[in-house]
Amino acid sequence: MMMIGDSAPMAELARFIALVAPTNSTVLIEGESGTGKELVAQSLHRQSRRSGRRLVAVNCAALPENLLESELFGYESGAFTGAVRAKKGKFELATGGTLFLDEIGELGLPLQAKLLRALQERAVDRIGGVEPIAVDVRVSAATNRDLKTAVTAGEFREDLYYRLKVLTVRTPPLRERRKDILALAWHFASKHGRELGRAVQGISSRAESILTEYDWPGNVRQLENVIERAIVLGASDVLLPGDLPEDLFDEAPRSPDRDMGTYHEVLHRTKRRLFETAFHRADGDYNEAAALLGLHPKCIHRLLKNLQLTHLLK
Repeated sequence: MMMIGDSAPMAELARFIALVAPTNSTVLIEGESGTGKELVAQSLHRQSRRSGRRLVAVNCAALPENLLESELFGYESGAFTGAVRAKKGKFELATGGTLFLDEIGELGLPLQAKLLRALQERAVDRIGGVEPIAVDVRVSAATNRDLKTAVTAGEFREDLYYRLKVLTVRTPPLRERRKDILALAWHFASKHGRELGRAVQGISSRAESILTEYDWPGNVRQLENVIERAIVLGASDVLLPGDLPEDLFDEAPRSPDRDMGTYHEVLHRTKRRLFETAFHRADGDYNEAAALLGLHPKCIHRLLKNLQLTHLLK
């Protein structure tokens, strides 16, 4: 998948990739979960002089330490029980290309030491091996942890941290690139519409507002899951508010980097007035009130509870 969006943060990210991709320097990609750090690694490789060779990705959080060591560095025949033949590790497999180490912050300290040596010496030692094996690999790594804090806590080696942090880039969270939300939503609607055999012709204006106003704590990954769910559960060729999960109708979570208190207070009062007016005009009929509000009736009970307006149902 390609990176999607023309917001200012994404334009800056694209400029960074274009500038550093042709080099062999190590890149540390920082950012929250679901922001597309692996896509950045793929773009770095695709625009590099190594694009004709392999991009090998390793999730450092997916395997136990002992298995991860053999995955990264390989082993010789007879190195341990079950090692009936020698096996190349990911460093060797990526020779000439790029090795992407995802979730690098989850590495244990013993393996961090061996990784540091491989990066410094440009050579690896297979488990059970005698001679180091030279490797020509460009390394990119990603983390959603604050590695500087991990260094202070003694959980991450300082020398490895600075070895990885030759060049650093941050993937912006979706709440900082709201301009891209609808473009991403359309992309995912087309993608999952094809896969699920449902042609999506549009997104209602109210659904668009809900998508763009939400803070997306799970970022792009969460947005994709929401759109896929909407396509599975929706019935028309337009995505409607009723196709979206109930979580999106709750008060948007406050971002730590911005104070939205006044906004949410005004929004809460405005929602209450809208519901009170709709129920008054509908003479208490929640189906008619839902139609007036442009909401699916199944959402009404929960929203009334959140707004402390359950008395309107009596």
